[in-house]
Amino acid sequence: MKIYGVVGWKNAGKTGLMERLVTEITGRGITVSTVKHAHHSFDVDHPGKDSHRHRVAGASEVLLSSRNRVALMQELRDQDEPTLDHLLTRLSPVDLVLVEGYKRDAHPKVEAHRSETGNPLIAPEDPTIRAIASDTALTMDRPVFDLNDTKSIADFILSEVGL
Repeated sequence: MKIYGVVGWKNAGKTGLMERLVTEITGRGITVSTVKHAHHSFDVDHPGKDSHRHRVAGASEVLLSSRNRVALMQELRDQDEPTLDHLLTRLSPVDLVLVEGYKRDAHPKVEAHRSETGNPLIAPEDPTIRAIASDTALTMDRPVFDLNDTKSIADFILSEVGL
């Protein structure tokens, strides 16, 4: 599996870019999975549902399955957060895994940047960022794409990973 990341500060456009990239790349017949890093506690379960009740009761893992989807929830219960490398071993094989977040990991990335946030670019200090997708013109030592030019960004990523 090939891996490529999308990073950036909060409200930089990462999730929108990820969504558009998945649509663009899968539309070309390439299989894609995604990994999203959350910086906060999150819940995909709802109080009162059977799976939530199993988890709250102390189950380490709860596997939810139907004819439409399968979801596996794990409670870390004071264990260390799994590394990205470990999480990738849990995915079924696909052509490309797009990763949102994990900006400190060593995989290649594109940085999403919106000028209105006022945040500095991450790229100048991070050689793993191979390109920037921005809503403003930038002069950089690596490719800069319009944040909304999904086709060109997808072309760049696919070229980078050899797909």
